[in-house]
Amino acid sequence: MAVDTKKKDIREKKIVIKREAIPQLSTGDSVKVSMRIIECGKERIQMFHGVVIKIHPAADGGNFTVRRVAYGIGVERTFPYASPLVARVELVRHGKVRRARLFYLRDLSGKAARIKERRLSKEKMAILEATRASASDGPIAVSEPAADM
Repeated sequence: MAVDTKKKDIREKKIVIKREAIPQLSTGDSVKVSMRIIECGKERIQMFHGVVIKIHPAADGGNFTVRRVAYGIGVERTFPYASPLVARVELVRHGKVRRARLFYLRDLSGKAARIKERRLSKEKMAILEATRASASDGPIAVSEPAADM
């Protein structure tokens, strides 16, 4: 009996959900993240504009951390790649950095905290746009536990 219930728990069915793909991010990039906020039964979109300071790849898709300075106070927020609450991620500009983690930005303020822009040639931009277009065409499969049979 116990073996049969375990088999039922292990089975999964695939549900296909059409979702906009998150662009290829790297540390130092300026991004606008659109989050779905649900308050009092109402849903709205809130933008979070900042610099990607950390990317954590993992088996579940991983997450990325965005930092911004609001009213003189540094705010960091971590977004999972696979979260349904992340409505959209828009890449504003590429940053020119030589580190994987930009924690040193926490100690800097004002003009010292700026990151130079990484400029791409027209050929590389065309390739990047082509890969973005092809990545956003395909649906993403999400697993859900199967119903009891």
